[in-house]
Amino acid sequence: MVKKSLCIALLALTTLSSSAQKKEWFNNVKLSGYGMTQYQYSDQKGNKSNSFNLRLFRLVLDGRILNDFYWKAQIQVNGNTSTLGSSPRLVDLFAEWQKYDYFKVKIGEFKRPFTFDNPLHPIDQGFMGVGQVISKLSGFSDRTGEHPSNGRDLGLQVQGDFLKNAAGRNLLHYQIGVFNGQGINTKDVDQRKDIIGGLWVMPVEGLRLGVFGWEGSSARKGNWTDAAGVTHTGEVRSLPKHRYALSGEYKFNDWTLRSEYVHSTGYAFAKALTNTNAQDPNFTNCEVNTALGNKADGFYGLVIAPVIQKKVHVKARYDLYRPTAEWNRSRTQYEVGADYYFHKNFQINVEYARINDRTLAKHNYNMIDVEVDFRF
Repeated sequence: MVKKSLCIALLALTTLSSSAQKKEWFNNVKLSGYGMTQYQYSDQKGNKSNSFNLRLFRLVLDGRILNDFYWKAQIQVNGNTSTLGSSPRLVDLFAEWQKYDYFKVKIGEFKRPFTFDNPLHPIDQGFMGVGQVISKLSGFSDRTGEHPSNGRDLGLQVQGDFLKNAAGRNLLHYQIGVFNGQGINTKDVDQRKDIIGGLWVMPVEGLRLGVFGWEGSSARKGNWTDAAGVTHTGEVRSLPKHRYALSGEYKFNDWTLRSEYVHSTGYAFAKALTNTNAQDPNFTNCEVNTALGNKADGFYGLVIAPVIQKKVHVKARYDLYRPTAEWNRSRTQYEVGADYYFHKNFQINVEYARINDRTLAKHNYNMIDVEVDFRF
């Protein structure tokens, strides 16, 4: 069934791409995509693994309408799980009015405007995955128990760049949006919207210093027992989210330095969702994970350095996440690696990570990750 759905999607995208190019008002249509294959080893006690994986495959169709409008549709397929990660699934579908650099308007499903790491292309991000704090507090595998959403949601956003210097380079960027707060492909549940925004300065070329804020909620409709012992059935329960991030990045001569701190206040549901419908046994479970508490934070710092520009890089990352904002439950990854570009669209990445997880009986273990990535 998955293969049949994917074939239908591919046929539809190809047909749309070829037919659209014949219409002048609907131009610059492009079909592209990328794939990420993976081998990963872990010697974690009681949970050892040694497996080849299909990390993900994405197809992208995008173009312009009447020059001022940009649109994009993106489908994702995951590998090596019984449900293929609830895939294939739509991860992007939006249109953006881009007439003015200082005021652009986007509507649909797209990346939440929170942190620098979140909106990066998975290959360009540089490591085996986004930082732990980005995954847990930007909507990938969110702390709240929201279904995996690749850092995306449904909503409306305005953004822009302004205040040009003498060289014509903008010094300020802003972005702010209103979202359902439920993740991808999901309607709002509690009729309360998430407000997410960011502002950064670019004082010198390649440097960004930013701050981000997020006010919203995560909600489910179902059953739970409150602190007074009263049982609620078929009711909506909303858990507030209050988050902020402090971010910095400097890119120059093929070097990349990036670091971010993210803090969250708000409780999480006891059981995480894997699907967006009632087939998930946790779909109506509105109990709260009180043991996890209502605070979390994390920090990462990374450097990617060229050995041969645009060809070979070495890299390192310090990656910390504290699910309760306390050190006794922290998880830290110390990562080193390298990549090699056979071509700008074909590369291999090798990475070693030493993990320190204080929630485990044996805190320390090792991981090796090897990926071959391609674009077309």
